[in-house]
Amino acid sequence: MKINALSDLKLVKKAIEAQAAREAALALQKAAEVKRKAAASNLFQAAIGKVQPMAPPQRAALAPAPPKPIPKQQLLDEAAALQEALSDEVDITTLLDTDDNLSFRRPGVGPDVTQKLRKGKWSIQKQIDLHGLRSDEAREALGAFIRESHKQGIRCVRVVHGKGLGSPGKAPVLKDKVHKWLVQKSEVVAFVQAQPAQGGAGALVVLLQPLNRA
Repeated sequence: MKINALSDLKLVKKAIEAQAAREAALALQKAAEVKRKAAASNLFQAAIGKVQPMAPPQRAALAPAPPKPIPKQQLLDEAAALQEALSDEVDITTLLDTDDNLSFRRPGVGPDVTQKLRKGKWSIQKQIDLHGLRSDEAREALGAFIRESHKQGIRCVRVVHGKGLGSPGKAPVLKDKVHKWLVQKSEVVAFVQAQPAQGGAGALVVLLQPLNRA
């Protein structure tokens, strides 16, 4: 701004004074705002009182879950079941005593064993009825029955296979297969055809190996 006269100088002076007044007012305004915020903070602090840091949450130190025990005996039983798969094609004609009362005794077992079985010297402790089962169902059921009975320490069981009267041609298909399956079971010591009162030609009385508890 070019100053040419005293009046111009007065205008400049007034402008400077006005600028200074504005800056002073702005400074006062800022100071008042700071004071207001401080007062509000102090008021909040006074209202809530002293504060303390929160304690960390209580957490239990949990150890990782131990691995489940390996069912060793179950695995052994399953492996044994796979190894003793029963075949329908085994020829057992030379192993059976084909007298009037069909019987079987494992090599090394004396004839007195089957004689005692026929006479009921061993009481029947458990039985299974395979009536109405298909061949594969009967094979699995018989295998499991013999295995479980032996594990329970049972010595004498009865296996009811039927006389085949309901089969095509009235042929005792299941009866012949049961003979083959039992011969293949290592738990079986001997078996004989049941007495008439116990099922006759439709059942077998089976002697199992004693359980080795050692």
